[in-house]
This record gives sequence, structure tokens and C-alpha cells, in this order.
Amino acid sequence: MSKWIRKGDKVVVIAGNDKGRTGEVLLRKADRIIVQGINVRKRHVKKSQAGQNAQILSIERPIHISNAALCDKEGKAIFVSVKKKNGANSELVYKEKDKEVVFRSLKKKKGK
Repeated sequence: MSKWIRKGDKVVVIAGNDKGRTGEVLLRKADRIIVQGINVRKRHVKKSQAGQNAQILSIERPIHISNAALCDKEGKAIFVSVKKKNGANSELVYKEKDKEVVFRSLKKKKGK
């Protein structure tokens, strides 16, 4: 599910112009994420009074979080589920060849 995606995760794009490409999440705000090397656009910048020269910048633009999925080390999309541990923390796990692999542990929210 897309709600588990956060900064630093490796994702694969499942829809859009960059479908099939993978990258690391650089930023997440609400339902949009910026992925390294995905949805790159050119920005023309004028010469400024501060002495900066005119140039063309390549910047990553946000994509909707539903167009990306978490992926494993090989770049294949995975579907994670929450596995409750007998302790305080839970884990995100996915199935790989009939075995459950731990993706990462979840922190328990304060006050709950």
C-alpha cells in the first residue's frame, strides 16, 4: 500500500511516463512524493542580480503516491502487510517464495 512509503524507501513507478523505473524517495508531502531521477523536468533560469548565470536546471517534480510501489532489492514491486510482534513494535513484511521477509520495523506512535 502506498501509505507505507516514506523518505529513503526504494520505489518502482507503476504508472505514467516513467513506468518501470526505480528510484529513492527524496521527499514526501501528503499524497505526493519526489523520487530521484523520476519525472525530471527542465527549468530555465534567468541571470540574476546576485551574479548567478542563466542556466537550464533539471529538477525532479512530484508524482502521486498511488503511481509508485515499494520494491525489493531487484526492483520488483512488493506488497507489504503489517505483522504484529508480541513486543511493542510491529513490522512490515512481504512474501518472497513462500517466506515472509521483513521490510522494516514500524515505530509505535506516542500517546497510543
